[in-house]
Amino acid sequence: MYVTIADFIREWNWEATLTQKVLEGLTDASLQQQVYPEGRTLGRIVWHFTTNIPEYLAHFGLKVDKVEYADHVPTSAEEIAETFKHLSSSAIKVIEEQWTDESLKEVQLAFGREETNAQILMGLIKHIVHHRGQVTILMRQAGIKPFGVYGPPKEDWIHLGVENPPL
Repeated sequence: MYVTIADFIREWNWEATLTQKVLEGLTDASLQQQVYPEGRTLGRIVWHFTTNIPEYLAHFGLKVDKVEYADHVPTSAEEIAETFKHLSSSAIKVIEEQWTDESLKEVQLAFGREETNAQILMGLIKHIVHHRGQVTILMRQAGIKPFGVYGPPKEDWIHLGVENPPL
């Protein structure tokens, strides 16, 4: 758990960098990949977790500029990646300016349960990580090699001297 804002920022920066690399692997065409015929598209999912950053922070009392066009999913993968980069760096500034290490201990009602602000911030990271996992699967379905987030994709195992990668 985060004891200091610096603890959170360290993990946020790491996870945001991994997410940015995944987003940079998307193509405009891949944004149309659906989860299932009636389901959301890959573009909708990445736009959701991107625009949710300021919405989430605002919900828990931080003053942050929301994305005005959050309901409109861009058709440009580059635009989504750039928006994520901007919003993830803005989140750090907002948190540093408005919360202190002591603020992390404060308790709020979060999704029907009491959580500390530290837990709430961890929830934001987990939300992005959850959707990032969905995105890597949809990238495969769209014919794109995903970035190896916590380990190499199957194509990169050979570079590590492994001919038959684990499943």
